[in-house]
Formats: sequence, structure tokens, C-alpha cells
Amino acid sequence: MTGGSSGIGLALAGEFAARGAVVSLLARRPAGLATAAESLRAAGATVHTRSVDVTDRDAVTAAVEELEEEAGPCAVLVTSAGQARPGAFLELPDDVFRTMMDVDYFGTLWAVRAVAPGMTRRGRGTVVTIASAAGLIGVYGYTAYGAAKFAVRGLTEALRGELVPHGVRVSCVFPPDVDTPQLAEESQWKPAETAAIAGIVKPLQPSAVARGIMRRLDRGQPVICLDGFSRALATWGGVLAPVLRRYMDGRVRAARRTAGGPAVRTTTAD
Repeated sequence: MTGGSSGIGLALAGEFAARGAVVSLLARRPAGLATAAESLRAAGATVHTRSVDVTDRDAVTAAVEELEEEAGPCAVLVTSAGQARPGAFLELPDDVFRTMMDVDYFGTLWAVRAVAPGMTRRGRGTVVTIASAAGLIGVYGYTAYGAAKFAVRGLTEALRGELVPHGVRVSCVFPPDVDTPQLAEESQWKPAETAAIAGIVKPLQPSAVARGIMRRLDRGQPVICLDGFSRALATWGGVLAPVLRRYMDGRVRAARRTAGGPAVRTTTAD
């Protein structure tokens, strides 16, 4: 479980532990990782941990090898580590775009690359990637974050086609905003226009997200959406996209009027 020290990752770890699974957590901050492990152990779970930066391929590979030696082969991988840094495209520093790809996309890829060979040799396993509703449709302010989550989506869809014949299940989760420390961090950077669009969906609680993911994994769903809005996007995105774009354009214009900013003329070619 990458990103296992908080948010969706920690909540999912609790769900797996409640089913008797041995849980391995990977996260960057040792203090947060220790606190998360203690909370799970207090509930009776067997927990192994490694502090690792998911953008470091060699470190991720080594951590997974060590954890598999301690806890046994990885049966389920959840790539929950992620970071969001919204901002207007013309104002974002170049390094933000690279960081989003490094953390959200390559942080997913390196973990999958570490476990997939073993899963295919054994003929069983499950890979669960955490994308975002922002990986289903472009959203104002998410040119860096959304692009990385679209990449996770593309990786997962192609990966499923390759791994399913080997007996490995692959699912991608598209959560909306979730009430986590990451959301609080992200909110300080959100342009008013992004906040206006995001405000149409109330953030979910990590525990509810984790339970929803587990139910859908039990059903073998390759595409996991946890609210009606994301589900509609995943199912009917091609049809709904023109309508949604016009709606989001309206939210952007309204936010700019409220903030006293310049009016923006938008055109839709759909």
C-alpha cells in the first residue's frame, strides 16, 4: 500500500486488515508511517512498513522486495500515494508539472513494476491504482495534476489488457474530493475557478471511500467510481463532455465575476 500513512491508503489498509490480511505500508514520512502502523496494530493487524519516496524507482523496488521477504508475496497492490497542486496554467512553475508526473504517475508505475512480475509468475494478484475524477475530464486549474491522473488512467487501462490473461486483476479508482490532509493542502492553492467547480461535489470521508472500493473489488469491477458524478463521467463521458464543459465554463465565469477578475470568452468545438 503506497501512501499508506493517511487518507485513502490508511483507510483501505484498515479494511484489508479487518479481513485478516497482513498489511505492508509504504510512505515518505517516517513519523506518519509509524503513527499509522501503531493505529492498525492497536486494532489487531499485522503491519510491516517502509519509508520510501515513490518517485525513486530503485528505492521502491528494494522496499517491495524487503517487504515480500518479511510478509510474503504481494497479493494486492494499492497505489494510493499522490499529490495535487492546482493552479492556473500560465502561472504554474515548470517544476510543478514534473512533480505531478513524478509522484502521481511514476509513483504508481514503479510500484506496479515492482510487483507485476511476481504476480504474473504466480498467476494471481490484484493491482488497484488510485486516479481521480480529474482523470476523467479536464478541469480548470488541473493542467498539471489532471494530466498525471489521465496518465494513470491510461496506464491502468492498458495494463489490465496485458495482466488479466495472466490471472491478475487490475482496477482503477476515480474518487472525487476526499476529506484528507492532501485535500487540505491542495485547497490553499486552488484558484477561485477551480474551487467553484469542485464545490459541486461534497468531499467524501476516507472510510466511506475505502468501504466503497472494497465492495467494488469484491465484484471484480475494473473501473471504480464512488459517486454519481464520477460514475456518469466514466460511463457517458464522451456524450456528457460538451454539456459538462459548458457548465464548467459557466462556473468559471461566475467565479471571475464574483472575484472581480477579467471576463473570459470560451468556445466549445464539440
